[in-house]
Amino acid sequence: MPPEPRAPELDIDLFLSMLSAERGSARNTRVAYEADLLDLAGFLKRRGEALVQASEAGLRSYLAGLTAAGFSARTAARRLSTFRQFFRFLVAEGMRADDPTALLDAPKVQPSLPKALREEEVEQLIAAAATLPGRRGPLATAICELLYGSGLRASELVGLPAAALRDGAPMVAVRGKGNKERLIPVSQRARDALAALRAPIREGKGDAKAGRWLFPSRGASGHLTRQTLNIILHDAALAAGIEPRRVTPHALRHSFASHLLARGADLRSLQVLLGHADIATTQIYTRVLEERLHAVLAAHHPLSQDAETEGEEEP
Repeated sequence: MPPEPRAPELDIDLFLSMLSAERGSARNTRVAYEADLLDLAGFLKRRGEALVQASEAGLRSYLAGLTAAGFSARTAARRLSTFRQFFRFLVAEGMRADDPTALLDAPKVQPSLPKALREEEVEQLIAAAATLPGRRGPLATAICELLYGSGLRASELVGLPAAALRDGAPMVAVRGKGNKERLIPVSQRARDALAALRAPIREGKGDAKAGRWLFPSRGASGHLTRQTLNIILHDAALAAGIEPRRVTPHALRHSFASHLLARGADLRSLQVLLGHADIATTQIYTRVLEERLHAVLAAHHPLSQDAETEGEEEP
């Protein structure tokens, strides 16, 4: 009798362990990869194939099924990216001789445009954050100043250690995607907001354990969670009279990048500030600027059909 095929979970676990140990992948990334691979394994099992022995035809059939089920091209492309990494890992480990994804083409995905707030809306948001009751006011202010002033990701902000912010040091070390570290500038406004937030700790009035994290919490992690971060931004948006769905950590990061580019920042500097591995990721912001310039031209140029005519003589 042929040996029983290995459970797909074992091969997936090996792959996820490699992502964690060698690439420093975030937990959310590993959870998403695991879900994609388990879904593929279930599909292949119904076709009589084992995950580790998946055929190119089986993968094509799976991707076609996503399209037929109404999944977006972005979802299909993301899952194919997961599968490529998984099967390349199997080949590298000698667990199979070929890569069944080698000849598969990823669906073409139109990059989504960032949803940036207007500059006046950001100022309105920060001013409203300070009005939240109790400690939430200084906390919300510091969060908004850092997300917008430095372009941090949500995971980067909540994971900042207290030691990251040193007196007199204009830069802060941030550990981003892939466990890569970069230096980012922190504005004086953000420093003032953080100083006000941490004053009770320095004066010995706060929890002694809170000294480890820049944004401490009583939860298991010891620092602010992303869920709490979103709640705080939601409350600040309501206080500012802005639709809460538009105010997220990602939206403030996009606003940071879009406003810098609109005021003359170059793409290379923006890439470094955002921590993008590939400048192609940063170039999406040029589309935002182009659309804004087209809108200005259409609204105000005298030869534009959309512009209002002024000073025309009556017939």
